[in-house]
Amino acid sequence: MAIGLRLAAMAFLSTMFALSKIVSARGVHLGETLFYRQALALPLILLWVMLTDGLRAVRTNRLGAHVNRTALGLTGMALNFGSYLLLPLTEATTIGFSMPIFATLLSALLLRERTGPHRWAAILLGFCGILVMVRPDGAHFPALGLGVALTAAVMTACISLLLRDLGRTEKAGVIVFWFTALSIPPLCIVMLFVGQAHDPLTWLLLGLLGLVGGAAQLCMTGALRLAPVSVVLPMDYSTIIWSTLFGLFLWGEWPLSSTWIGATLIIASGLYIAWREHVRTRRMASA
Repeated sequence: MAIGLRLAAMAFLSTMFALSKIVSARGVHLGETLFYRQALALPLILLWVMLTDGLRAVRTNRLGAHVNRTALGLTGMALNFGSYLLLPLTEATTIGFSMPIFATLLSALLLRERTGPHRWAAILLGFCGILVMVRPDGAHFPALGLGVALTAAVMTACISLLLRDLGRTEKAGVIVFWFTALSIPPLCIVMLFVGQAHDPLTWLLLGLLGLVGGAAQLCMTGALRLAPVSVVLPMDYSTIIWSTLFGLFLWGEWPLSSTWIGATLIIASGLYIAWREHVRTRRMASA
């Protein structure tokens, strides 16, 4: 069930990012996309909390930490959506896979966590994959898009470290609720400057974007309730299948051979890091 929920979440996320490219081409500002993504997901998240832990569960003594998570989360979300608008779907997805690499690197440099030769080798392999994919010898992809995608991966890695700290005291559903609820007020301010009227089809697409985004969050949360991260995390790489299919059928995009080679190295790096984390967790549990 956990694996199935995580696979469904990745399908929903890929659909959400594909929809973001479609509505952007129809004149929707990035700020609008972020607002409807969060506002339309909030009712689903509230319903989820009510049916699982109950509304009383959202009480928290760490509101400041949730505010920090929201600030980082909104920035990361804007960068992630921006990368999908500036790059082909498969390339944006593949660069996003580098998040565990940056998370491991930041954990070693900032948190002084012990990182053995196995993880350092995985980090090096992942960076080689990024270099192979972006091919700095030629202008195969927009430099701005590559910069935004890499910055999004680093920002998401920073968020993962903050979530690790929040997860010690807060349940996953509570974290998702506060992120969504606290993001609405600043996005309402943004809407004062970028909000505009759209045709019925665009409104329908925006509504669908918000719903699939909320469904993705709920499926990811549900998966983590049923199985450890080390079990469900490898399922995230299924997004490359959906991104490639959407890119091919909607925009006629087919990834370069260097993208496939780079993706293989990045995915291998991420999977090995996840495996080493699993091994370390088992050792700590048995000690």
